[in-house]
Amino acid sequence: MRSRVLCGAAAAVALLATGCGSSAKSGDAAAPTAGANAPAGAAYPVKVTDCAGAETTFGSAPKKIVTSNASSLEMLLWLGAGDRVIGTGFPPGAGTMPARFADQAAKVPVLGQMVISKEKLLGSGADLYVDTFASVGSMGGSMGTAPTEQEFAAAGIRHVYLHSTACAAMMKGPQQDLSQVEADIRSLGAITGTSAKADELVAGMEQKVGAVRKALAGVAAGQEPSYFFFDYDAGTKQPMAECGKQVANAVITLAGARNIFGDCDGDFKAVSWEDVVARNPDWIQLGVRNQGGDAANQKAFDAAAQFLKTFPATKGLKAVQEGHFVRIGSEVTTIAGVRDADTVQRIAHTIHPDLVKS
Repeated sequence: MRSRVLCGAAAAVALLATGCGSSAKSGDAAAPTAGANAPAGAAYPVKVTDCAGAETTFGSAPKKIVTSNASSLEMLLWLGAGDRVIGTGFPPGAGTMPARFADQAAKVPVLGQMVISKEKLLGSGADLYVDTFASVGSMGGSMGTAPTEQEFAAAGIRHVYLHSTACAAMMKGPQQDLSQVEADIRSLGAITGTSAKADELVAGMEQKVGAVRKALAGVAAGQEPSYFFFDYDAGTKQPMAECGKQVANAVITLAGARNIFGDCDGDFKAVSWEDVVARNPDWIQLGVRNQGGDAANQKAFDAAAQFLKTFPATKGLKAVQEGHFVRIGSEVTTIAGVRDADTVQRIAHTIHPDLVKS
């Protein structure tokens, strides 16, 4: 069996590549507010909140941004603010960024292969730190300690969070749509003065997801196929569940499936193979990280499928017996971002091919 990495590779992927606004249907993030007399497209001051509701105010657009990982980096690239990013932690792996951003992302200085050290972050010269993590302490002692808000302020760094990931565990209910992800995009757009682009990106996401939901209108509530995200890179000794508050739950739900662990509280949770067998999913997504190329990706998918076909506890599962494997990687499923809407389409087409066309 494969040994466990961190608290689960999907959790790690959410860090590697895993705001407020919109109509927050799946949580409690408040919309960023802007001054009424500010010029169109760059309306300041802008106020955003952290997970506890504390406000941060921006009187102008940040000029030097550090991102905690590739998730927030990718959002800024989509918004056209990538030229202001002066460093990142958890840099994107080969093949994980959209092709259009790969070269630009590769040029961003890496301040830490994992969490950026406190000293390096405070000394980075940044005026904004975009944080995808709820707290460094929850990731284990080897990650080090995060700066306090007082230390951020003393260094001249404003500290903001992606609510869809950093605040996920604090939400009152599960994420069942992409409103929190869209809120993060709009929040970063407001902060960086790229609100028009943010609105364009969100509109595109809503159009894609809306088309899927329309196509699936005839699927009766409660009759959706059951679905298990198999976090193969986490190790096979003990499976890691994507719970209801994880972004993946929203993606799976919108695609017309029922996450078999959507009822567990929080975002990630270690479960047992007995739990998986008891829920006997109709479909299993082979959650592997992008390996940097099509051939390598297919090899990783094949390895995950082969484990399920030969492991005594899983070889009798309905999905395994019927070959109902979804070959879509971890990053575009578990990480908050623009491409979540594309993943909704891809999953929906795989499990509902007669209803949702590619």
